[in-house]
Amino acid sequence: MKFLHTADWHVGKVLRGRSRFDEHTKVLGELVEVAREEDVDAVIVAGDVFDGAVPTPPSQALVMKTLMALQEGGREVVVLAGNHDDPRLLDDVYRPVLRQLGIRVVGRFRRPDAGGLLSWTARTGEPVRLAAMPFLSQRYVVRALEALTDTPDQHNRDYAHRFGRLAEALTAGFTADTVNLVAAHGTLPGGRLGGGEREAQTIFSYYFESSAFPPTAHYAALGHLHRRQRMPGPCPIWYSGSPIAVDFGEEQNTPGALVVEVTPGRPADVREVTLKGARVLRTAGGSLGALEAMAGDLGDAWLRVVVAEKPRAGLADDVREILPNALTVDIDEAFRPTSAPRQATVTGRDAPTPRGLFRTYLEQLGHEDERVEALFDRLHDELDGHGGGED
Repeated sequence: MKFLHTADWHVGKVLRGRSRFDEHTKVLGELVEVAREEDVDAVIVAGDVFDGAVPTPPSQALVMKTLMALQEGGREVVVLAGNHDDPRLLDDVYRPVLRQLGIRVVGRFRRPDAGGLLSWTARTGEPVRLAAMPFLSQRYVVRALEALTDTPDQHNRDYAHRFGRLAEALTAGFTADTVNLVAAHGTLPGGRLGGGEREAQTIFSYYFESSAFPPTAHYAALGHLHRRQRMPGPCPIWYSGSPIAVDFGEEQNTPGALVVEVTPGRPADVREVTLKGARVLRTAGGSLGALEAMAGDLGDAWLRVVVAEKPRAGLADDVREILPNALTVDIDEAFRPTSAPRQATVTGRDAPTPRGLFRTYLEQLGHEDERVEALFDRLHDELDGHGGGED
């Protein structure tokens, strides 16, 4: 059996105010082409389909169109909720509709006999068992365990322990003559983050252990960490990575997915597939002259620019005139102003005016600029109500 493992689409992502919709359209189209060219039997989408709990209509339309295209030819498609998804939206809206098309959606944790353990026969004839584990917060992992055992979870067990008990229950039906798969969304210790993940879901309390996945599993398809990587464990455990770099912390990631072949009794064969439809994210640095010299080599990449110039009014505008794709403009640390020393308090007729204090402040910071001084004067006059003149 051959299947496509993908995750962390984050459809609807906006980067520094710029829509990524066109890029998502291209990379998801690439995923569909991979599924067709590889003639996969199934597709696993291991969470974070959307970038937020309230996706826009265009985002939902793109995801729906993509899932239906992935299902063409009778492929099994399994979709999990990630920490960015609203499990209620997936379970209460998408699940009943897409199930009619043969697409399985799992928004909340389910008991093995209530949709948590999925079963089907691959086109190649092998019986398949897939344990589906959507993202569970601390609160919901307790509820899931209580739903599984029908008893209140009164002990102070940690997240990893509860996750392990849930995985054990879902994988108990794995046998030697079935293709045994696990799909989950969460964090394993030692995984390279690669940016993009919300800190609240990557702190230690949300980790689970690789020992949660049994050696009877042929493959564990994970989502949440955006860098494609294999994790150590009792069975092959992989993060597929995201098909698009969602922020500048992911510059070094290679967007893509995984094509996996599994046969009962044999190790899974895993191949990495690179996707190139999204624009590259890059950091560029240097003086204005250096940035102008490198502009022709940066293509259409989205840029984070670190400019090696003293700060002044209009500097960001000058950078963007040279590099229109600059989404952020920062000052190189070597050129950042240091804190101005405190001045002794002077009272009476010799006390400095607000204008004088502000000019002294700019001078000490090396940030003298006539336009900034004029703006301060105008604002001061408007607030003071004098319309001009020193106090």
